[in-house]
Amino acid sequence: MAVQDNLGGTFTFPGTSLTVHRMGYGAMQLAGPGVYGPPRDRTAAIAVLREAIDAGVDHIDTSDFYGPHVTNQIIREALHPYPNNLVIVSKLGACRGEDKSWNPALSKEDLTAGLHDNLRNLGVDAMDIVNLRVGGLEGPTDRSIEAPLTALAELKQQGLIRHLGLSNVSPKQLAEAQRITDIVCIQNFYNVAQRRDDVFIDDLAKQGIPYVPFFPLGGFSPLQSSHLDEVAATLNVTPMQVALAWLLHRSPNILLIPGTSSSQHLRENLQAANLKLPAEILTKLDQIAAQAAPQPAH
Repeated sequence: MAVQDNLGGTFTFPGTSLTVHRMGYGAMQLAGPGVYGPPRDRTAAIAVLREAIDAGVDHIDTSDFYGPHVTNQIIREALHPYPNNLVIVSKLGACRGEDKSWNPALSKEDLTAGLHDNLRNLGVDAMDIVNLRVGGLEGPTDRSIEAPLTALAELKQQGLIRHLGLSNVSPKQLAEAQRITDIVCIQNFYNVAQRRDDVFIDDLAKQGIPYVPFFPLGGFSPLQSSHLDEVAATLNVTPMQVALAWLLHRSPNILLIPGTSSSQHLRENLQAANLKLPAEILTKLDQIAAQAAPQPAH
């Protein structure tokens, strides 16, 4: 696959030397159904990762609770030794049950064990960025995150984590976190239909902190809207490409991590970074959120 033109431009994580293209890759779908167990086609999963890197992707979002362990092991098999410019971001704060459940894992012991799982399965000595995942199915809450974040800050002091971020959090929790350690990114549920973080995104932009929407194509399952379909048909692209392009237009601090196990979908996702949306189309897309029923974060 040829290197893409610009992948949405670049962004530098605050207080770091880490600069990435705004269009990255989310590795969750490399695991089996329900993000559990091995993929149906491991060879294809490896090929997608290598194609993403060949196209210029330099930001991979993952977690060792994807699989569990499977996704990180595939990343290592496909890409190790890693390119010098590759930034790998992982998450801690959850674990998988044998019944495929998603369970909190926020104790100091759980977080330490989870970090070492990431390091071992990825084959690295330290993680570039680790996001503390909090909140729940109902979305972010304002409960204190001091204890788990302090545990991660200690692991950072030990040199096992270079930088810390947060996932599924509120502005109040970010403010609490910034009294404990530097925060270099926020990862929350957001897309063209589900926009409750609009003010939060703008505040983060003023601080120079990137916002990484997860499940950016979800919200309705699948994301369906007559406005989105009409815009896609007008531009001769897919609705998913429009949804991704809209996010890049929404704010310069938004970084994308769309995931796929399909080479075709990977190419479509990356091409969305070059899609220009005129002002009248952006206005039309803004109407989608008004029509959408509120959805909980996952």
